[in-house]
Amino acid sequence: MGMELDDRELEEIRRRKLLELQRQLEEEQKRRELEARIEAERQAFLRRVLTSKARERLANLKLARPELARAAEDAIIQLVQAGRLQPPVDDDVLVEILLELDRANRKEFKIKFKRK
Repeated sequence: MGMELDDRELEEIRRRKLLELQRQLEEEQKRRELEARIEAERQAFLRRVLTSKARERLANLKLARPELARAAEDAIIQLVQAGRLQPPVDDDVLVEILLELDRANRKEFKIKFKRK
């Protein structure tokens, strides 16, 4: 009789773990869907405000330096939404933004010599 109770308890534990795993998978799927929707909205906004040449430069940059491309996209979105940058954003303006971001993120290395 004690054995049956253990089997039922084990089955209940398995059932709870399965339900928890299913819940986690559903949450992960919802999170991925939300991220995909947000990214699609970002790209749609950028398509509306960038010229074709600027879009092409940004696409090429994504291949070489994805973090810089993402930072540029963020900057463009923020500047346009704040009214500080008027669409269409052309290639020259994109280059200025990229140079400014690169300058801001560039680390300076100083070498110090210790004299004995």
